[in-house]
Formats: sequence, structure tokens, C-alpha cells
Amino acid sequence: MFSDAVLDHFRNPHNAGELPDATSIVEVSNPVCGDVLKLSVRVKDGRIAEARFLCRGCTTAIACASLLTEQLTQCGSSELRSITAESLSTALGGLPSATFHGAQLAADALTVLRKKLGEIKP
Repeated sequence: MFSDAVLDHFRNPHNAGELPDATSIVEVSNPVCGDVLKLSVRVKDGRIAEARFLCRGCTTAIACASLLTEQLTQCGSSELRSITAESLSTALGGLPSATFHGAQLAADALTVLRKKLGEIKP
């Protein structure tokens, strides 16, 4: 049911954990399924230097959060706009529609982060 990429990010999450001295921390949840994603980033010279996550959720929520942190590293504001739920799903080999909400949760966290950072200024 899941691609090898989804299973790899789920079994071996990249950048999982707290981020000391984060520039910004956002938390989003899906009230329907109960998934919760906390995303932390450190901004340096107008780019995201480091990103980490904590996630309580399903396989795809964890996999998408892991992939998101990889894609965020070294992003500036223009690159942030290119990361969407659809692009995350595609990068993971395509998510089944029943589990696409994991990609949407990650995209929601990014939307809140972009607003909070003001499209990255620090």
C-alpha cells in the first residue's frame, strides 16, 4: 500500500526531535484523525538552516513531516512556495487518497510557518 519512500521516512524519520534555539515553532493538527505536527526551524541569513519535527500521527503524517524537513533545509521564501501537499505526495511516490491527509498536515504546518516568519526575513 505504501511506497518504499514512505516506509523509509516512517521507519527512519529524518530530522525528528526538538530543535534548541529554534527561530520559529509551529504546531498544527487534524481534528478529524487526531494527527499533530510540531515543526521547528532555525533561520540564518534569510534561509532555513535547520528543520526538525515531532509528530503524533499515522504513517504518512510522519513520512511527510520527515520529507518536509529535508526539503526545507536551505530554503528561502521563493522555494517555500513550491512545497505543497501534492509535491510532498509526488516525492513520496504518490499517497493513497485515504492517507493524503498526512501531506496536507505537513503543508498546513508550512503555511503557518510562512506566515509566522513573514516569508523569511531573519
